[in-house]
Amino acid sequence: MSDASKHVLLVEDEAPLRQAIAEQLADRGYQVEQADSGEAAVARLSEFAFDIIITDLRLPGLDGSHVLEAAVKRYPDIIAIVVTGFGTVKDAVEAIKRGAWDFVSKPFQIDQLLHVLESALEQRRLRMENAYLRAQLERRYSFADVIGKSRVMTELFQLLETVASTSSTILITGETGTGKEVAARAIHQASPRHPQRFVALNCSAIPESLLEAEIFGHVRGAFTGAVAARAGRLEQAHKGTLFLDEVGTMTAALQMKLLRVLQEREFERIGDTHTVKVDVRVIAATNSDLRRLVAEGQFREDLFYRLNVIPVHLPPLRDRKEDIPLLVQHFLDKIDADRASREGRGPSERAAPAITVSQEAMRRLMAYQWPGNVRQLENAIERALAFTAGRSQIDVEQLPVEVQQSQEIALAAPVTLPEEGLDLGAFMADVERELIQRSLERTGGNKGQAARLLNLKRTTLVEKLKRLDKVSSR
Repeated sequence: MSDASKHVLLVEDEAPLRQAIAEQLADRGYQVEQADSGEAAVARLSEFAFDIIITDLRLPGLDGSHVLEAAVKRYPDIIAIVVTGFGTVKDAVEAIKRGAWDFVSKPFQIDQLLHVLESALEQRRLRMENAYLRAQLERRYSFADVIGKSRVMTELFQLLETVASTSSTILITGETGTGKEVAARAIHQASPRHPQRFVALNCSAIPESLLEAEIFGHVRGAFTGAVAARAGRLEQAHKGTLFLDEVGTMTAALQMKLLRVLQEREFERIGDTHTVKVDVRVIAATNSDLRRLVAEGQFREDLFYRLNVIPVHLPPLRDRKEDIPLLVQHFLDKIDADRASREGRGPSERAAPAITVSQEAMRRLMAYQWPGNVRQLENAIERALAFTAGRSQIDVEQLPVEVQQSQEIALAAPVTLPEEGLDLGAFMADVERELIQRSLERTGGNKGQAARLLNLKRTTLVEKLKRLDKVSSR
């Protein structure tokens, strides 16, 4: 992709100056989006992987230094240019320390800004060709190996931290690949039971005839092939945590036996009359709608309520796309560590990760819907690394075909003001209606979830819908 097609986020609160700069950059082939405040800029950065950010230091509310910091933390390879009317050597040094490429003082000629941009683009190109780059992404918003810093994930971390200290049974729900076992392991590691075993069992991966023996164990001769006594997963997890994945696939008989364990904390091995007492925390998980299965008579209602003491829902990746850069870097580091381990290199011998991801590729990764969620993203990054062929950067061509073909998240389309003017109220109502409609489509019509996507209260969303309906009916 040529430099002239780079995406720019321009942050400036003075509208005439902002519009003038945007027009000049657009005339030279840059694709420019404007933000009139620090808050608006940070919000847009969470939705789109810009190549360049140009920001004033003095902004109302959240100032430019915070915008700069947010941009560099999220996209370590972004070109950040600081523009200010209060240009001093101290300001310049501080901005560069925060990750800015250069510093331009007001008033300036557009050619001066273009020279700075072209110089920065060239420096970045040379640096990518001749040196290994490492993107530094913030990790303090992770709970063990559960990675994310979006609002839904920070709320999830708070919940996990709260429930980890208890011994209550937990039911984790979420689509395939959202990381249900990872979340269960994180809960165990943060709990008082962490010195004991974490035992995981995928109920759907074991034949129905063997699943009971796998969970409860058996004595010698209990059935054909039982040549010796064997402790089941429940006994193995004594004092620790038992994770039962895809619990919705259990037969009715097995559901009954599991219910007794949860109620009485005891069971018998297959073929034995001796009762075994057990102290185990059960974390169950499913990608099925257990409430629907209960209504259809396929899952015991009493077992559902025993399992669903503390419900934990993992959001799909498409609903937290702002976490994708963080996850990508996590997987790059993880794969690098795995390779180092296989090659017998210790931590002190490991070089900085040689691979980074281009902004163009990051845009495609953020635009893709990820039906396989986090697991699919990890596989995509591992595949891309296999095709880098010694290059220091993953680009679009190394991504899976379906990701390459994903449409980039569209920048806000410029609005053309007609000669006769426009009805601003009606125009804004149309924009608002479109956003609300998209949020409702994404959440399957759930107004509560749609309100959270729009950072609104549910009652506010309902009132907006009523008002917009009245406007459209006039």
